[in-house]
Amino acid sequence: MKKKVFALLLCGLPLMINAQDAFDVLQMSQTELRGTSRFQSMAGAFGALGGDISVLTQNPGGIGVYRNSDLGITMGLDFNSTKAGVDKMSQTKFNVNNVGYIGAIRLDSEAVPNLNFGFSFNRLQSYNRHYVGGVGNIQTSMSNFIADEFVNMPGFNPDELLYGEDYNPYFDGYAPWAAVTAFDMPTKTNGYVGIINVRDDDYMQGLYGPGTTGAAYYEVDERGHADEYNIAFGGNFANKLYWGLDFGIMDLDYTSDQYYDEELDNAYIMLDDEDLYYSPIDNENTGADWGLYNYLHTKGTGVNFKLGFIWRPTQALRIGAAFHTPTYYDMRDTYLVSTYLKGYEHNNLIYNADKSSNDGYAYSSSYTISTPWRFMGSVAGVIGTQGILSLDYEYVANETMRIGDDRGNNYPDVTDNVKAYFKPSHIVRLGAEYRVTPNWSLRAGYSIKTSQVEKGVDKYDYNISTVGTNPAYQYDNTVHHITGGVGYRYKSFYTDLAYVHKIRNSVYNAFSPINDQYGYEPNVSADVKDNNNRISLTLGVRF
Repeated sequence: MKKKVFALLLCGLPLMINAQDAFDVLQMSQTELRGTSRFQSMAGAFGALGGDISVLTQNPGGIGVYRNSDLGITMGLDFNSTKAGVDKMSQTKFNVNNVGYIGAIRLDSEAVPNLNFGFSFNRLQSYNRHYVGGVGNIQTSMSNFIADEFVNMPGFNPDELLYGEDYNPYFDGYAPWAAVTAFDMPTKTNGYVGIINVRDDDYMQGLYGPGTTGAAYYEVDERGHADEYNIAFGGNFANKLYWGLDFGIMDLDYTSDQYYDEELDNAYIMLDDEDLYYSPIDNENTGADWGLYNYLHTKGTGVNFKLGFIWRPTQALRIGAAFHTPTYYDMRDTYLVSTYLKGYEHNNLIYNADKSSNDGYAYSSSYTISTPWRFMGSVAGVIGTQGILSLDYEYVANETMRIGDDRGNNYPDVTDNVKAYFKPSHIVRLGAEYRVTPNWSLRAGYSIKTSQVEKGVDKYDYNISTVGTNPAYQYDNTVHHITGGVGYRYKSFYTDLAYVHKIRNSVYNAFSPINDQYGYEPNVSADVKDNNNRISLTLGVRF
């Protein structure tokens, strides 16, 4: 009977982990400060200025400012440094951030002086980040979280899982992912054990209990990119109102390897696996080492639209506005999960068990997501022929994100989680430029992006629901950019150099805190801080 239930659980595995959750769609929706070097050196505060290839990703109304054609390429070196606790990881990456062409068509008309079109490639996001860390003296275990998920699952009865010959963990009660990864694990010899176990009273027991001590270790290795290909069209009316339309095609490629391990003393483990379900659970002179590994590779293509305007009421003042539709993605995931457990009694290894999804082969699934709506307002002052001061504000409606099946039908439970977990984030950008000579310019900028999550998430007032086999989730609190640069113009040729310092404060959670009628158990979490530096170079020609 036991083996029959185990096989049934494995059959349910691809069905239970075939979609992303609220924090995954947040991850895929992020953008960062990239583009031409001039754009980056002024912290992206170009919403009311235009005249730069990067405006195709921001305020396409800026394409109407062009009087001449423009061709340019931007390359950069990223020096990434990420620290979690006391552990620091560094890596260096080369990127092509922007390639673009703007074609200006001059018309013999005062009412419509020109119509312009443009094409560009822009790297909107680099997912490259690697961090490791540990938490000593943990107060609970991920196994307790998994057990709690069983106990609190509406309509779920452990008796059905144990004894029901026709029980299907997907269609009959929606047993959580832990039923697959953590319940029945084949040992190296015979029998089955698990990191969660059922006592005689059908109570789900984790490895951690009174008298248990231990430590946790984690590693997160992320890599990939989100690129946008833009096709834009725009113009101006009487050199007063500039407008633009942009069609964006997105290409997303994201990969993550996530490891989580615990080493526990006086752990509550099964001491006899010959008759697993009736064996006593004890913690005297016992130990447990166990871990969970999740691999995920996500590829997606999407489309979006942008509309923008710049109004120039006087020579010195410019006002801009733009809005972006969500990017509507078709996504495909490839994923693999494995877990292991080693049990000890009096320091002697008594069992060694593991399990991998589909015997170590990866599964795939398809779904759809839509990213947040974005709205931008900008104002800029042009000081004679030498100075520019620009201010941008962007509103990101994170609560409007959606995820659904491969036919576009939204998942209502994930939609509810998105609304509960996330709030709008606000981005403020300030940039300045000073023309020292007719050929040389100096630039500087600063931007800040506020938190994306509701206060209850940050204060651990929620039980966070994740889909699939990875209970970990992460989010940003604040993101700062401090920028500077220099530009040189000679006839039709130009080159710009930018320096960007990024400070990103994030929170990593190995699993959700456990908040129920029995009280609060803190989870395993860590503050993660990125201190990244980028040097970028743009080469271009206007003609």
